[in-house]
Amino acid sequence: MKTIHKWVLSVAGLCLFASGCDSGELYGDESDAAEMTIVFSHNQPVNSPEHAGAMKFEEVVEAESDGEIAVELYPAGQLGSLREQVETTQMGEINITLQPSAVVMPFASEVEVLDLPYLWPTDEEKMYEMLDGDIGQDILDTLDSSMFKGLGYWPGGYKLITTKDQAVDSPEDLEGLTMRVMESPPLIKQYTHWGGNAVPITYAEVYNALQQGIVDGQENPLQTIYLNNYHEIQNYAVESKHGAMTYLILANLEWFNSLDEGTQDLIVRAEEEGRTASREMLKNTESEYKDNIIASDINYYELTDEEIEYFRAQSVDLWYEIYGTDERLPLLERIIDANDEINDDLRRDGE
Repeated sequence: MKTIHKWVLSVAGLCLFASGCDSGELYGDESDAAEMTIVFSHNQPVNSPEHAGAMKFEEVVEAESDGEIAVELYPAGQLGSLREQVETTQMGEINITLQPSAVVMPFASEVEVLDLPYLWPTDEEKMYEMLDGDIGQDILDTLDSSMFKGLGYWPGGYKLITTKDQAVDSPEDLEGLTMRVMESPPLIKQYTHWGGNAVPITYAEVYNALQQGIVDGQENPLQTIYLNNYHEIQNYAVESKHGAMTYLILANLEWFNSLDEGTQDLIVRAEEEGRTASREMLKNTESEYKDNIIASDINYYELTDEEIEYFRAQSVDLWYEIYGTDERLPLLERIIDANDEINDDLRRDGE
């Protein structure tokens, strides 16, 4: 296997011609002068909340290390497909990567709990509290066995369901529809459980699959729908909040453990600041994306609390089917209990 330095150099020759690729990131003076360079990859474009968080991470690390540590950012899939970036981080060729939980799941199956529909709060601040607390940390700790250091959860926003010819406000409306999902067994089972069908299609091929009618619809957050123009070729969008596009920020475990305590602490602090910056930008931009999608004349609908509760009730059996084994059940029931308590509090506040 080539070292990351050789691989990055080979990518650089092509990357310089690609949108969003900055030669300064590849050959910058700071990385040449630094005692250590951290290679950080992700898939989103340079105008995304994810990249804003990555830049904050870079800023904090380089400033607080007095330039002794440089961060090289590779956005927009410059270092391979989503799966390839996770695999290469696991092997140690990439130091840190930011990837959706559904992409990490084949390497660390415990994280599939993050993708179970309606298991988590539909209020984003409450969801962040759970992910940033003991429950979220327990899930991150399971990544050690797969040679990852789980650093935190970054936001992608709640997923919407979009379709071409069928409005969806209940599971029954999905009967007979074929939906594009990421290559994740829980997401495939989700639509089967609701009466539909699911086809895993790579991110780069989603637009063509929708345009050509290979699938009837798809699920993604507002920013993904808007930035990829899915709303231009779909006629219905439902704000279902059935799940969030939760990103995991992962470091190679062996590399992270080789660092001195001060450097580890710096990376943890920088991740927390990057996470906050990413969440703030997402919150500020989602309303704009939503307004623009609605202005495109798509049929846009927000599920009512009662419709969400019905969807959730139809999903409970699926939680136990996927995550109800003896060793997993305690965590599943902790999440259910915590979410039930949040929902009860929200109901009381609304009365």
